[in-house]
Amino acid sequence: MRDIAKNSVKEKLARDEVVASITVRLVPTVEIVRIAKTAGFDSLYIDLEHSSFSIETASQLCIMALEAELPAFVRVPANTPEYISRVLDGGALGVIAPGVRSAAEARAVVAAAKYPPLGARGLSGGLPQLAFRSVPAAQALPALNAATLVIVQFESAASLAAMDEIVAVDGVDLVMIGSNDLLADLGIPGEFDHPKLRDAYERTVAACRKRGKHVGVGGLASRPDLVAQFVRMGARYVSTGTDLGFLMSECQKRVKQVRDIAR
Repeated sequence: MRDIAKNSVKEKLARDEVVASITVRLVPTVEIVRIAKTAGFDSLYIDLEHSSFSIETASQLCIMALEAELPAFVRVPANTPEYISRVLDGGALGVIAPGVRSAAEARAVVAAAKYPPLGARGLSGGLPQLAFRSVPAAQALPALNAATLVIVQFESAASLAAMDEIVAVDGVDLVMIGSNDLLADLGIPGEFDHPKLRDAYERTVAACRKRGKHVGVGGLASRPDLVAQFVRMGARYVSTGTDLGFLMSECQKRVKQVRDIAR
């Protein structure tokens, strides 16, 4: 099945390796995929929740990512089959479902992302993940199910309260904590050093370890010290930041260099 469709990120996670991801929400063209590959990233995280990208743009990036052997995952703007199945049909090797608050919501995401018997995703032939080949369904469906990564995001107190039930959902591979939204929902926006955030990571890592699932770190690009702590704790997928954030940071650094010369 691996020869039909493969996902190197799932393989790395299975080996307990740390995965570095870049979030794309600014650059809509394929150059960003090549840049990410050359830089050494393991994964592309295409954000349709907080960008003006279309599904077509996401598909073009995903198809280029397949050619670069750089698994692309798409965060959908809503956890509905209309978005989930379309981004997967467009070439994504996984879906990132924001704001999941219950096991029922997690099961709905899995149902939209996976083919029977694991889910209810409709079959479409000649997918990008299959190199547009015609592969018999008896071979294609289990291979695509195995290759597709399902990521749910914890971004609220409700998510934490339903943690054990959500993590137990068959088909959920990884829980990514959206640190910024979680802190805002907890009434402590921007307080990255608050013990409630560390507690959220500790509990999520423990719950995922019991079930053989994985944990992702999100929203902490400005705090590499905390990222390091949570990776040592057991998190394995790191969202390192956005293309916009990297560009702005480097631009500001270069301007400061010039201004400092004149002082």
